[in-house]
Amino acid sequence: MSLKRVGILTGGGDCSGLNAVIRAVTRSAIITHEAEVIGIKNGFEGLIFDRHRKLTVADTKILPLGGTILGTSNKGNPFEYRQFDKDGNLTTQDYSQKSIENFNRLNLDCLFVVGGDGTLQIGYKFFEMGMPVIGIPKTIDNDLVGTDYTFGYQTAVQVACDALDRLHTTGESHDRVMILEVMGREAGWIALEAGISGAAHVTLIPEIPYDLEKVLEKIQLRKEGGSPFSVIVVAEGAKEIGKQAITSEAASTRLQGVAQLGGVGNFIAKQLSGRIDLEVRCTVLGHIQRGGTPLSFARVLGTRLGTHAVEAAVEGKFGTMVALKGQEIVLVELESLAGIVRKVPENSQLIRTAESIGICLGR
Repeated sequence: MSLKRVGILTGGGDCSGLNAVIRAVTRSAIITHEAEVIGIKNGFEGLIFDRHRKLTVADTKILPLGGTILGTSNKGNPFEYRQFDKDGNLTTQDYSQKSIENFNRLNLDCLFVVGGDGTLQIGYKFFEMGMPVIGIPKTIDNDLVGTDYTFGYQTAVQVACDALDRLHTTGESHDRVMILEVMGREAGWIALEAGISGAAHVTLIPEIPYDLEKVLEKIQLRKEGGSPFSVIVVAEGAKEIGKQAITSEAASTRLQGVAQLGGVGNFIAKQLSGRIDLEVRCTVLGHIQRGGTPLSFARVLGTRLGTHAVEAAVEGKFGTMVALKGQEIVLVELESLAGIVRKVPENSQLIRTAESIGICLGR
């Protein structure tokens, strides 16, 4: 089909590489297909409230920039828009039909939806309602099924690795146990790869509930071996055997509709402090992992995904997501994602690699 006018939005949390995708879609659509590109502002909220801007080639000097020039939101689900009323009560409203009307009013041939699991599920719902949608996977957590890697992930791992390098020197200088809490939600990809690349002594991930005694044993062995400091990296979704992940806010009280993970690093610090005669310090890396200049990997992958998405639109292959499989960009049915979280497999080579070089995984 011939593309005349396409739209693009970025939803969910920001990450490095989003602007590479926006740039690729814009330049490919305009230069190769002479199409007009409309940027939807602040994720699906822009579709609900009709906020948008025209994108031109002049707007694409954005490759090294972190974040997204279109803005994003993880609170604007059109099918269940959550907001507080004047009395402070949480209410929901369905703006899906209004969103479709705004889409039609813009005369768009396709909507490119850039986001993680939640954003792509919303995109698929709109596809089921007749909207021509193509998904582009984005998450620093690398927890999307159907794709080997997502842009933003490698940059987040590098940020965590840099932090571990710094914690090594301060921990060794003071003979302290240094804990680094990283993002990842229910998947341990960031923590595991950061732990390997950043020479952590202990790495705790959601997929392997930890035994505190095993962590203490590792710290004690290092102390007895002449290295009284230890560096621990823990994923925000990690949990002790028989217990639930620690949350700082319940899903029922948040506009996002999902629980806010966080606090496990400080929790473990308190657990250890009562059992060892070493000082324990915790650093929560937080949103530093999301921001900043994207690595070349994220720039190239984002560009490849963006251009391939445009080609998929030209071929009329809607209801799909562009994905990295091996060395190739392929199309995956959005329906197949089905809200599945891609966790680190128990028999993962990464897990075997970590344990074979002496990293304690809390078991």
